[in-house]
Amino acid sequence: MDFKFENKKIMLTETILRDAHQSQAATRMRIDEMLPVLEQLDDIGYYSIEAWGGATFDSCLRFLNEDPWERLRTLKSHLKTPIQMLLRGQNLLGYRHYADDVVEKFVAKSVENGVGVVRVFDALNDPRNLEVSMKAIKKYGGICEATICYTSAVVDGKEIFTDEYFVKLGKQLEEMGADNICLKDMANLLLPLRAYELVKALKANLKPTTKLHLHTHNTTGTGDMMYLMAIMAGVDIVDTALSPLGNGTSQPATEPLVATLKDTPYDTGIDINKLLPIVKHFKTVEKRLKDDKILTEKSKGIDVNTLLYQVPGGMLSNLINQLEKAGKIDKLTDCLAEVPNVRRDCGYPPLVTPSSQIVGTQAVMNIVMNERYKMVTKETKDLFAGKYGSLPMPINEDVAKKVLAGAERITCRPADLLEPEYEAIKQKVIDLGYYEKEEDVLSYAVFEQVAENFFKWRDAQKKGVDKDLAKSGVYPV
Repeated sequence: MDFKFENKKIMLTETILRDAHQSQAATRMRIDEMLPVLEQLDDIGYYSIEAWGGATFDSCLRFLNEDPWERLRTLKSHLKTPIQMLLRGQNLLGYRHYADDVVEKFVAKSVENGVGVVRVFDALNDPRNLEVSMKAIKKYGGICEATICYTSAVVDGKEIFTDEYFVKLGKQLEEMGADNICLKDMANLLLPLRAYELVKALKANLKPTTKLHLHTHNTTGTGDMMYLMAIMAGVDIVDTALSPLGNGTSQPATEPLVATLKDTPYDTGIDINKLLPIVKHFKTVEKRLKDDKILTEKSKGIDVNTLLYQVPGGMLSNLINQLEKAGKIDKLTDCLAEVPNVRRDCGYPPLVTPSSQIVGTQAVMNIVMNERYKMVTKETKDLFAGKYGSLPMPINEDVAKKVLAGAERITCRPADLLEPEYEAIKQKVIDLGYYEKEEDVLSYAVFEQVAENFFKWRDAQKKGVDKDLAKSGVYPV
């Protein structure tokens, strides 16, 4: 490999307010645990602070009794640094495709309430599933960071997800209006030397004005090395998390990278001394999460199984849980071996929500039933039918016949089959008596039952219902 290093200042996105606690502690950090250090975080000089989207929306409503929109407004009132969110394209923050009018309204309200950078991705890398959200981000004044989900698969000794595949996708997203391109390594599969090659290829083909933003986790322990190689290849921005909630299943820690790059051409310009009081604060948050048994040592460690089976940590936990319930935990190795077979059959989707759950569950069924595709989930059938979008590679047609059993396949953008739904949802929220603002409609649209439970709790608090009564089950906690 011919190394030609690029020299330029590196920008950091801090993830401790979103992906760090989502990855390590089930997204359970509360807004009151963020507030004491927001001004200090704002003073660091980050490119952006990721603080919204992903699982934070669901967790606020379901577990923390927080209105996620109110959290966003509170964060914005303390931060001048752009707030970054993660959006699942046509899936928004949920798991199904939503009609275009809901997608546009959700993006509009996200930007209006304080989001500056929207990182938008699709689990299948299907650009059609990003069209509406990307247009809306640009329309309402956000920075559009369109995402390439990194994946890998070797067929007949050759890598099928080549530089050409990723470059073609990156250029397509750029032509669709992306300001930044994010290379999202959600399972920590992108190894250091491969990262160097891929970043070089992307930077050589993208416009000079398009920033390349790299995201990884440190699940396999290779994240720091990968970042360093990507930085020397010319990447513009990388995601890090302050050390109390960094490393392991989270992002590589912020402080070591700042120290590593100091007084080099890649210097971040961040004063590590300014980070130390913030780190001290988040150590108290880390302790609370450990005391509540939400954060465990497992999420802090290294697991090379991710590299061996290309199974992200959350997917592996799900596989184990399914097998334990079926009394078949002894079949774990067989199931892990079946995962790449199922993935091959359905066109090599990247293993990220929701495709990882679909592939993993089908692999378990194939092994437990002792016959491949004897029983299939609705989600597996929908994946083969094109209802999640276009798969990266051709599917196994023989398997498709068995899975679909004559069911119709679609080739259009899945959301083209959906009728506008925002106004009907709004009327339902009004009829139920929960409507206070437009954002309530969007909460209900994405997480109907969870939002309804939150609205009931909110009403109870306004009526002065005793908190103990709320905890009794009459109202959710």
